[in-house]
Amino acid sequence: MTVLMFTIPISILLGLVGLGAFLWTLRSDQYRDPEGDAARILFDHDDRPKQD
Repeated sequence: MTVLMFTIPISILLGLVGLGAFLWTLRSDQYRDPEGDAARILFDHDDRPKQD
């Protein structure tokens, strides 16, 4: 029974930390343009010739 007295507050604290991290990513516009980010990784915009 004493194990529950430690694990329940720790799990609630970890859940609140995860929720806080998720809300922080929402406020900092991390999910603003997921399609653009997915397409941007496929194209190489480096127009400079490669140096030997």
